[in-house]
Amino acid sequence: MSKAKSISLFVLIILYFLAGINHFIHPEFYLNIIPSYFPNTNLMVILSGAAEIFLAFLLIFKATRKWACYGISSLLVVFIPIHIYHIQQSGCDVEGFCVLLWATWIRLVVVHPLLILWAWWHRK
Repeated sequence: MSKAKSISLFVLIILYFLAGINHFIHPEFYLNIIPSYFPNTNLMVILSGAAEIFLAFLLIFKATRKWACYGISSLLVVFIPIHIYHIQQSGCDVEGFCVLLWATWIRLVVVHPLLILWAWWHRK
């Protein structure tokens, strides 16, 4: 593996590990952006955080890296309705904290696909 790809993998592992930990440190952030029509939002925040941590650990090992990349890609696809809902709410969460609408579009249309491609690049 090239040095650049090794660094990229390391950053990807750290990114998903920290993102998962953040679900437990700041659950209110995630609870505020999940649509009300989703059942048991508390459990969803816990499970998604645990999944991100678990997938970060799977990325470490070559034998499980492919499955981690598939899992990350799937998780990102599952998060798409939440991002669409956030756009429908003009970039505001339930407590009234708002992000610029163009930034929510960039997250959905640019950042999200790039994150999927980044994980996909490390599947081999």
